[in-house]
Amino acid sequence: MAENYTDPSGNTEAFRAFSQTPEATGPADAPSRLPLIVGAAVVVVLLVAVVAWLTMG
Repeated sequence: MAENYTDPSGNTEAFRAFSQTPEATGPADAPSRLPLIVGAAVVVVLLVAVVAWLTMG
């Protein structure tokens, strides 16, 4: 740990500033949409296959 680190709980003003800062929300915090996209693609492929099978057979 760096020696110039100031613990926000050691000073009331620093703690208030620390606790009132909004947390950064970025793409890493957002849930991945990849499973949703893959699932939708699988459903579309299955529907196309069923429609093709019904029209040909």
